[in-house]
Amino acid sequence: MTLTRLLFLLTLLTPLALPQVQPEAEDQRLQEIMRKRRRSEPVTDEEQVFVKTVIARRSAEFQKANPPRNSTGLVPLSELPASATYQGEPGGLYPGGRNTPPDSHLRAGLALARRIVPLDAAGRPSPDGKIVLLSIGMSNTTQEFQAFQKLAAAGSGANLRAEGADPPNTQHPSPITRAAATGLHPRLVIVDGAQGGQAADTTADPQAAFWKVASDRLTSAGVTDRQVQAVWLKQAIIQPRRPFPAEAKRLQGYLVDTLHNLAPRYPNLKIAYLSSRIYAGYATTVLNPEPHAYESAFAVRWVIASQIAGHDGLNYDPSKGPVRSPWLAWGPYLWADGAKARSDGLAYLPPDLGPDGTHPSSSGREKVAQLLLDFLKKDPTSRPWFLQP
Repeated sequence: MTLTRLLFLLTLLTPLALPQVQPEAEDQRLQEIMRKRRRSEPVTDEEQVFVKTVIARRSAEFQKANPPRNSTGLVPLSELPASATYQGEPGGLYPGGRNTPPDSHLRAGLALARRIVPLDAAGRPSPDGKIVLLSIGMSNTTQEFQAFQKLAAAGSGANLRAEGADPPNTQHPSPITRAAATGLHPRLVIVDGAQGGQAADTTADPQAAFWKVASDRLTSAGVTDRQVQAVWLKQAIIQPRRPFPAEAKRLQGYLVDTLHNLAPRYPNLKIAYLSSRIYAGYATTVLNPEPHAYESAFAVRWVIASQIAGHDGLNYDPSKGPVRSPWLAWGPYLWADGAKARSDGLAYLPPDLGPDGTHPSSSGREKVAQLLLDFLKKDPTSRPWFLQP
């Protein structure tokens, strides 16, 4: 059973009695147990009871204080006007209130996009090689990416062929979709490396079992780590509790660590597109409710802005020193204020979320999948390698 499914089931439990523990100490112990889980280390029965009890109690308290709502009143980051701020933070996906990359950063991304070509298993250019797009993230990411694969395979302007597909909505969806002869690039292989229950602190850990699973999925797709050239990264924190900007800053650190883990594992990785969470105003658990889902966008923006500013820890240019990260840009921005549609019409209604109000239902996954497909077909840094030449 995945951690995210366990978290949902625990909301149905009656909270058990626990000795009074300071929230900080309780959080620390929870993180220690989660760390053991992600490294596949043994977890004792007592530790499992502790996790179940704490999460059940917190979820009951959360539901009482935060009934599901159709709108939070927050403004999508991409539509927050220059004259307004969110707790002192200006709007826009990029520095300066822009929703597009600065010209110099975009030029660098375009140059890298033109260098994405089919590679053989050893990472050498080959007309018979492959271009691999890999997803990295947690349960929402793999659910949405599976829908993206299905959408691409069904047509929708692209002609893809799904191989070995599992029934939809399973805990272990097919990680592989291959491009056919038309629509998308004929040498493109799309692999789902994202995994249920594997939140940002997991992918930040270089020793996490997550990376072995991702590698196994690449092997199952008939490709290698050296053929991965583009990544879609979407992550979140489990049970964020502290007010802004504390949890967003913590997520920022995890994202940077995750990017540091990508660089050595995928030596030919050139581009990573980052997205933040969808709407969580219908949440019934403490897994990742509002306003934390909304605030995760600031973590993404800060990471990208740091690279644009030339931060050494996010260098992608070998001429400027050790490469620590791929070139970064926003992928599709996924948040909308519930039933209140944003300017492009995106809205999330209650049926778009599952029973926990946090994971998307089939319709919610399809909305994200369509946004991702549209983005990759239209963005100037993805068109050269994503679409048919």
